[in-house]
Parts: sequence; structure tokens; C-alpha cells
Amino acid sequence: MSDSNTTDFTNPSTFILLGIPGLEEAHVWISIPFCIMYIIAILGNFTIPFIVKMEKSLHEPMYYFLCMLAVTDLVLSTSTLPKMLSIFWFNSKEIDFSACLAQMYFLHCFLVTESGIFVAMAFDRYVAICDPLRHSVILADSMVAKISVAVVLRGSILVLPYILVARQWPYCRTNIIPHSYCEHMAVVKLACAETHVSNYYSLSVVFYVFGLDPFFIAVSYTQILRAIFGLPTKDARLKTFGTCISHLCAILVFYIPCLFSALTYRFGKNMAPRFHIITASIYLLIPPMLNPIIYGVRTKQIRDRLLRRFTHKRT
Repeated sequence: MSDSNTTDFTNPSTFILLGIPGLEEAHVWISIPFCIMYIIAILGNFTIPFIVKMEKSLHEPMYYFLCMLAVTDLVLSTSTLPKMLSIFWFNSKEIDFSACLAQMYFLHCFLVTESGIFVAMAFDRYVAICDPLRHSVILADSMVAKISVAVVLRGSILVLPYILVARQWPYCRTNIIPHSYCEHMAVVKLACAETHVSNYYSLSVVFYVFGLDPFFIAVSYTQILRAIFGLPTKDARLKTFGTCISHLCAILVFYIPCLFSALTYRFGKNMAPRFHIITASIYLLIPPMLNPIIYGVRTKQIRDRLLRRFTHKRT
């Protein structure tokens, strides 16, 4: 490694991403499932907005939020995977300082945004089931637009201090990041400045987003379940609950890997660093890959439109 990687500097021109330390020999093999998951995520998350755009019957709040989720998943996976694959395939470990901060921003911004989208979707299900007669009034297009803007602005504003502070820090230890992408805490550890305020702020953002958002979702579904159990027949209860299955599956796919990754990072001190990096990397791919599959399989309207278009093309 060159001396420039360990000499004193205030604003490094580049960082060095190591990929998965300790598994360098297996990088090519590790890249295969990552690449497959990325391709599935790209195809699936392009298909969902295309189907919604082409089918006017799907121009409803639920599907607008689903399109937002698909775009968010595209940005989330594309902000990290291309660089990760270039490390695995071409040993291209250097990343420009500004590019690293941009990757960090998009990664964390769209994680927060995705969590907000799930809250918005839970609210949509709550109104659709608990107050169906006013659903089109409460969630008119203008309200959907306002909620969408609020969700994006929340993610943008909450994560912006990460970048503003990280850009001002001196980095006089090393510019080597033992990770496959520019994760916030991995960059913080390189700074030779007081980082307690940043650590407290990032922790408060985590508690705010991944504490309050699941709480609001839980409250919405508590009311939804009360309304469902109040229906007169078993068939009506099953049919109504069936409209929530896709959303519940997507929520579990997002929050469970997130919780697992956070817990292993905080408490799995005896685990090998490569295990943390692999779980953190996979976590960024599982929701983008599975969300379009979940909604494509479970949502009858999307499944029917997709099958209709394929059969129409064949004929």
C-alpha cells in the first residue's frame, strides 16, 4: 500500500474500499449472487412503475406509493452495488472523496425515505379499510403528492448533517475503509476529530426513524385489525386482510434484516468483521430484490396486468 494511505492529510482526494477483508480470494464468487440479486432488483423495480403507468386502473394512492418504493429501491441498490461489483471483479478499490460522501448520503437518505414510504402505505391501508367511503377524498392526488414530498424531504434533511460534518473533519489516520461501501460509521472511525456529537445525532436519527416509524405502522394495523375482526363474515375478513398481506411482507423484509444488521453491529463484537460487512451488504439488496416479487405475486391487479401484457405480446 502506498504511503499516501497512511500519511497525515486533512481532506483526502480518495478513499480505499477493501471490499470484504479476509475474503479477497473469494470476491469473484461472492459477486455472483450479489450480481444476480441486483439484476432481479433492477428488472423488478423498473417493471412495477411501468405497469402502473400503463394501466390507468392502477392510478390509485396504493400504487403511487408502490412506485415510490420501487424508485427508492432502485436508488438504494444502485448507489452501492456497481462500485461493490467493481471491487469484486476489477479490484477497483479507490473512490473519490466526494463520491464517497455522495454514496453515503444516497444510501442513508433513501433508507430513511423507504421507512417513511412504509408509514405512508400503512396510512393508505388504514383509510381504505377503516374509512373506505372517504378514501378517495382523504387520499386525493394532491394529498398523496404532499405526503410523498414530506417523506423525501424528511430523509434528505435528516441525513444532510452526516455529510456536512463528515466533509469538515480532518482525516489524519488513514483513508482505508474496511468495508464494501461508504457506510457512515465506517467513515466516522477514520476521522481524527471529536465525533461524539455526530455519533449521538446518528443514533438519535436511528431511534427516531426505526423507532417511531414501526410504532406508527403498528398503530395503523391495530386499528385495521379491529376493523377486520368487526366484519360479519369470515370471507369478508380474509378478503380484507388479504389486501394488507403484500404490505406486511414488505415491512418484514425491510425491518427484520435492518434490525438484525444493527444488532450484530452493536452487540456482535466477537464476530468476524467480514460477517458484519456481508450482512450489511446483503441487507441493501434483499428489500430491493424481494419487494417487486412480493407485490407482483401477491397483488392481483399487478399480476393480472403483467400476465395480460406478456400473453398479448405472444399473440
